[in-house]
Amino acid sequence: MGVRMIQEDIKLTKLTTHTPDYVGVSNYVWPYLGGAERAGEGVLVGMIDTGINPSHPSFTNNGTFRRLSHFKGRCEEGYGFPLSACNGKIVGAQLFARAAIAAGDFNATRDYASPLDSDGHGSHTASIAVGNFRTPVLSKGYNYGNASGMAPGARLAIYKALFPFGGYMSDVVAAIDKAVEDGVDIISMSIGPSSVPPGPSSFLSILEIELLFATKAGVSVIQAVGNSGPDPNSILSFSPWITSVAASGTDRMYKNSIILGNGRVLSGIGISKPTAERQIATKADVSSPNASANCLDTESLIPSLARGKLIICEHIPHSMYGQTTISTIFESIGRIGAAGVIITSEENLLDSDAGAESSMTLPVPGIVLGSVADSQELRDYYNSNTLRSTTGEVIRFVAVGSILDGRRATYTEKGPIVALYSSRGPDVNNNLMEAADVLKPSLMAPGSAIWGAWSPNSQSVPESIGEDFTMLSGTSMAAPHVTGIAALIKQKHPDWSPAAITSAMMTTADRTDHFGNPILAQTPDGLRTANPFDYGAGAINAARAMNPGLIFDIQFENYVQFLYTVPGVDKGSVRQAVGVGNCPTVLMRWCSDLNTPSVTIANLVGSRRVMRRVRSVSTETEIYVALVKEPAGIAVRVTPRVIRIGPNESRGFSIKLEAREVTNAFTFGTVVLRGNKKHTVRIPLAVFASSAL
Repeated sequence: MGVRMIQEDIKLTKLTTHTPDYVGVSNYVWPYLGGAERAGEGVLVGMIDTGINPSHPSFTNNGTFRRLSHFKGRCEEGYGFPLSACNGKIVGAQLFARAAIAAGDFNATRDYASPLDSDGHGSHTASIAVGNFRTPVLSKGYNYGNASGMAPGARLAIYKALFPFGGYMSDVVAAIDKAVEDGVDIISMSIGPSSVPPGPSSFLSILEIELLFATKAGVSVIQAVGNSGPDPNSILSFSPWITSVAASGTDRMYKNSIILGNGRVLSGIGISKPTAERQIATKADVSSPNASANCLDTESLIPSLARGKLIICEHIPHSMYGQTTISTIFESIGRIGAAGVIITSEENLLDSDAGAESSMTLPVPGIVLGSVADSQELRDYYNSNTLRSTTGEVIRFVAVGSILDGRRATYTEKGPIVALYSSRGPDVNNNLMEAADVLKPSLMAPGSAIWGAWSPNSQSVPESIGEDFTMLSGTSMAAPHVTGIAALIKQKHPDWSPAAITSAMMTTADRTDHFGNPILAQTPDGLRTANPFDYGAGAINAARAMNPGLIFDIQFENYVQFLYTVPGVDKGSVRQAVGVGNCPTVLMRWCSDLNTPSVTIANLVGSRRVMRRVRSVSTETEIYVALVKEPAGIAVRVTPRVIRIGPNESRGFSIKLEAREVTNAFTFGTVVLRGNKKHTVRIPLAVFASSAL
């Protein structure tokens, strides 16, 4: 075997119940696939992540899993992972750590030289994708309900190539190569590089080319876009052969309240157990002299004064709301015997619709007040009910309150809303950040405040040590939702290509929220109307994706043609990457000619005509009419405007885009193919009109 490419090894990073109902699989997909426990049956998902907790109830064999004939992999035993861990639900598991060991980062005591998950991230993502149906979510002695993966009947092949410190590209590439060889149907990757890779193109890194050959083998690749939003060009999943997933919130919120002694109820966030009525004291009033009013320095607290009270901690800057900081503060105050913690706020947290902040699970009773007004009302109540000496020392604490139970979810029916952290487009050709003719993200799925399986030995989330479940937010959580739905599509349509499966999910995605209003996106300045660089084709709609009407298909040779057309890339680099035998005889004129279910033109001068070809996957003849919402400054014409197409027939059409003005910015529109048999196919447009190539 020869050497095709050499590239410096780089580190990769991890990208971190109600959602089966929220995306529509439980009511509109599972019943048509034989029920929840058979949804995904026969489909094998390869998880490239931090391993798995095989004893978790999300991954036990409930007796319905039969042998998969197309799996050719193996079960690798090791520390905490006997051969019996491959129980039928988990069909295989392997460790890939050669680069991590060579670099000196791998610690066998901490990271486990086996497929056992030492971090929790891999177990979490696997349970979202294919976790067993109705697994009780028990955390800190409380039952939060039942969790299910998107495709509970699918199987798992585990490829552990990530660790608490991250991982190395060469280990991940080895894992991908083995997963394809083993016969997986889908690869799920909630991981990615920390920046745009070096070299002639972002599409030509060893990782991207390895995923291209996975696609050639018929394996769908689902990847998280990254958590570097809301900055533009922050996408870390680049190539058109990858389904790149952005993150949204759901309509589930965990809100909490405190009832003051005067009967007033103040609202906030924080998942915690309740308290009885207790005295309230500010942190400053139960600390040594000159101590700060916030709780970052809990060592100044005087235990005899703080014990049994609800301690008010003044506002902590938003940047300090990391899980570790909040957990440390609450645990420290709890250890000295305080009854609970109240943190004031200088922002309106309850206006945050993505739900990530409401996922703070607190180790002791507590609440972060949700508004500036409620915070001031608490201060006023406390000051008017605290007796002080002439020198300002407290003589008697009179103010009282009780924190309510914050572990019960509420459902707003809002959303979805693009999460602040979710990486944004446009996609880029290279590390010079030149925009590409590829729409990224591909689509969006729930990623904020998601319950999932966990590894009790993990140290990565302090308040979840010893727990079997935890709640996380990130595009890492969004990607496995799409993985599971792709498994459902694969079950129903086993002969569909990876491009066809992606097409089905993109063309049927939602552009509006549950009230019919345009989807919004979080920004540091509040909410704004979202666009395709926030959510791709839109929010995934599982029910419609099962029956899209038309699909846009792409073959391996088309992707190679695309690579030869990328600006600034010499043919030698492409030949080296894909092999001399894969050189196409016909080239594309533009990258936008690739038959994707979207049209992105990063540099339109004058006009451009792009061709698209669709195939009917309906059971009856249908007539589609093209409707256009033009991007600002761009004229759009679809020819032919009416398409009549029978079952399994293909039809081509052109979309001509002409710049009416130089916009020097991306503007967005849509082509909608509306069928007379209730199918609607949406093609997002993203166009940058400039004066020169």
